[in-house]
Amino acid sequence: MTEHKRKKLKTVSDSNKAQAKPKHSNKNSQNIQQKITSRPNTKKLYTVSVALPGSIIDNAQSIELKTYLAGQLARSFAIFNVDEIVIFNELGMRKSSQPVIPQIDSPTKNKREEGISSDPNIFLARILQYLETPQYLRKELFPVHQDLTYAGLLNPLDCPHHVRKEEKSPFREGVIIDKKSSGETSLVNAGLSKHVIIDKSIKPGIRVTLDMGNYETSKNDNQYIKANVVSPKVPKQQGLYWGYNIRIAESISKVFTECSYPDGYDVAIGTSERGKVVDDIIDDLPEFSHLLIVFGGLGGIEAAIDVDEDLKCSGEEADALFDLWINTCPNQGSRTIRTEEAVLITMSALRVAINKKGRK
Repeated sequence: MTEHKRKKLKTVSDSNKAQAKPKHSNKNSQNIQQKITSRPNTKKLYTVSVALPGSIIDNAQSIELKTYLAGQLARSFAIFNVDEIVIFNELGMRKSSQPVIPQIDSPTKNKREEGISSDPNIFLARILQYLETPQYLRKELFPVHQDLTYAGLLNPLDCPHHVRKEEKSPFREGVIIDKKSSGETSLVNAGLSKHVIIDKSIKPGIRVTLDMGNYETSKNDNQYIKANVVSPKVPKQQGLYWGYNIRIAESISKVFTECSYPDGYDVAIGTSERGKVVDDIIDDLPEFSHLLIVFGGLGGIEAAIDVDEDLKCSGEEADALFDLWINTCPNQGSRTIRTEEAVLITMSALRVAINKKGRK
């Protein structure tokens, strides 16, 4: 983000075209999946972050529709290799800090919604995190919760780190289940027929990324499988998409100031129907290490800026906060484009430019 644009931000803290062939057998399907999982793409060093308001969940009328909406978003993020999702409160304050006001039940109210999170930001974050987690880890990492009532019915993300039991993969996700009596090793559930043992003592319940080395399930006869704990960044640096992280921000300004990367986002893109047509300015996208793409809710990004007391600019000056202020669907045939639709449209429009300008 250029310097004159940064001055607008005042904050409390700094911070293959091949068609799919029909499945002839489960074995063939597994072989194909093994090739996909074990074949790295071009190594990449850049990241892509997407920020959007959790309030879009409130536009759905039932817990089933809220859950399905979150599932649509999760699929979009995985398809386009999004590394980080920032869910911000477009009301400018933490909704969960307000007292809970009892609501009078109406004849149309679904009784099963009574136990879901009152904060849509929390609800969206929980569903997104649940879907990102490999299936074999969910029981240990997610306690029973009303928000997850229909999550099991959603389409799976099927990312490279969602490895099947007998697949060969250079990396796996696991959860610590026990410390060995010696105190220097821990046992890990990595979705295999045997537990994995690591040479570190880690508290049970912690999710870890494992470097499986040259391990092959059919050739290991020991009691445990040996592996090393590595950073989740390692698979990504080797060209594997390894899921997304989630962060919740109290306001749109905190999206920028509480950035997870030490040097912040070096390029920020804002989306609006009042922006410049993406085809006209896409070549202006500079080279980047950490890209941020921001989406608004029902009132757009402008509405979130207007209620943010930490920002000097008004909603009418929203473009000043971004390096590119774009309209990815000009001449739209509908009066409105829903946020989940905008994510798909925008990521499709930016895909080639992102792959070209991201540092590798």
